[in-house]
Amino acid sequence: MKWFEHKPFDPRAVMGFGILNGTSIGLLNLSLGFNSVGFYQMTKLAIIPCTVLLETLFFRKIFSRKVQISLAVLLLGVGIATVTDLQLNVLGSVLSLLAVVTTCVAQIMTNTIQKKFKVSSTQLLYQSCPYQAITLFITGPFVDGLLTNQNVFAFNYTPQVLAFIVLSCLISVSVNFSTFLVIGKTSPVTYQVLGHLKTCLVLAFGYVLLRDPFSWRNILGILIAIVGMVLYSYYCTKEGQQKATAEAAQLSQVKESESDPLLNVEDGGGILTDGGATRAPGWNSNKDLQA
Repeated sequence: MKWFEHKPFDPRAVMGFGILNGTSIGLLNLSLGFNSVGFYQMTKLAIIPCTVLLETLFFRKIFSRKVQISLAVLLLGVGIATVTDLQLNVLGSVLSLLAVVTTCVAQIMTNTIQKKFKVSSTQLLYQSCPYQAITLFITGPFVDGLLTNQNVFAFNYTPQVLAFIVLSCLISVSVNFSTFLVIGKTSPVTYQVLGHLKTCLVLAFGYVLLRDPFSWRNILGILIAIVGMVLYSYYCTKEGQQKATAEAAQLSQVKESESDPLLNVEDGGGILTDGGATRAPGWNSNKDLQA
């Protein structure tokens, strides 16, 4: 349909990225299955500091103190609003740790691959989805059978069930597309901030539309989280504008030095002859004087 241009690139990078993404999805679901909802929410909160740590260590990315404070305010608010019970167990904790690490690495790779190979979010999604789907198709039924002692292919798939599966797949495609698009245009940390905004909206809409129980703790947490999001957006936008201004000023200085020949003369620029002696530039020759 010519919505985007098919652009193949490094197959090893695409394969590794697709398998890692599939593994991340599987581990997040296992984490939710072996942990309480409260501990799972703590796992999601841990993704932001883990991403900041990995980008600082391996990519030398610098997060200003103001951005760090705004992220801390955001995490505090989401934690107050969502985290309830914390029931720990060894297997669930290990799965949560693996889920956090794989998710952070996968989201960082989403950003770096798009920039390194100059591909769009759609091009990257198109290339990596087959490997992601194969990973989940092979491991999913095996792990599911191991945990439940039931064969997923033996289930009675009625038309209603199939309709919900197709609907779930369409929503998943939309989520994947928006995820790659947001991370490619911004950063993994910004995507996680957006994800926590989603959490706050889920709580709010659940109360408004479904009349879910709502307490002062949920309201306080959402308000604190929104303050953190606003601060994060403000500081990131301000730092981005300062960086763009500095780069524009530096670029203009380079252009001026390249376009003004007098700068080369003032710096002692000349022409080196075969004998090693330096003579004046061509415009200062006797021929030019006589002319």
